[in-house]
Amino acid sequence: MIETFQRHLPNGITLSCRAAGEPGRPLMVFLHGFPEAAFIWDDLLSFFADPAHGGHRCIAPNLRGFERSSAPTEIAAYKAQLMVQDIQQLVATERADGKMAALVAHDWGGAFAWGYANAFPDQVGKLVIINSPHAGTLSRELRNNPAQREASAYMNFLARPDAEALLAEDDFQRLWTFFTHMKAGPDGFGWLTEDLKAQYREVWRAGLTGACNLYRVTPMKPPLPGQTVDSIPVLPRERLMVTMPTLVFWALDDTALLPGLLDGLDDYVPRMALLKVPGATHWIVHEQPRLIASEIERFLQRST
Repeated sequence: MIETFQRHLPNGITLSCRAAGEPGRPLMVFLHGFPEAAFIWDDLLSFFADPAHGGHRCIAPNLRGFERSSAPTEIAAYKAQLMVQDIQQLVATERADGKMAALVAHDWGGAFAWGYANAFPDQVGKLVIINSPHAGTLSRELRNNPAQREASAYMNFLARPDAEALLAEDDFQRLWTFFTHMKAGPDGFGWLTEDLKAQYREVWRAGLTGACNLYRVTPMKPPLPGQTVDSIPVLPRERLMVTMPTLVFWALDDTALLPGLLDGLDDYVPRMALLKVPGATHWIVHEQPRLIASEIERFLQRST
């Protein structure tokens, strides 16, 4: 059974959450991306809460700006350090020691998970990243690889002042194409059912401004006309290192995040296991949930 609740944090933010498993058990936290929400993790919450698969306490928050979580209107309220603070304070409401057995994240959730793992390495036992670029390789590829700049051009569309209005037009037509352009429809993987579309509509109708603010606030996107790649930050190495055991899934048919983002990743993540998945796209959590569950379980069972 998936429980849902509102969790009020000391910083004034409220996160709507989905969870499974007994409080006090080893904690797994799952972070979603755009244009998704916490419900995408339901199968994994149930799987890892099951005593047969570890009996964890599993919790998936809707990030600030998504679903029924707090959605400040100020763009600056979506800076990465504030998104990470939300998760750290959420974890502290679940465990007095502030520690997670595992942090599992996709897309934007992965961006914040990479940052969390770097800033608070003692609080993350193991890290699982699913098609979410590391800031070190993303900065390099955006600066040096025209193909990745072109693949990331959608970020500038989502940062437009009118982005949420455009996304909401015609029953969210532009948002559906995020999925269908990567084989989500009946002629492809077929996971985008009418029931699932209803869940997405409910999330998107709650508001899209917070989600779009993630794209507005980040400097890590292709330069606009008249700008140069010098606008893309290069972070110091100490801000990029991730030292805990890390499993990286990479669906190779992700048209937004190209495989060049993997080059040199092990230099920043020395304890990394990399699983490349041919024929899968950015939406691999929907496409191959059994593979995701089984490989994460195997990873958690490893001693190092």
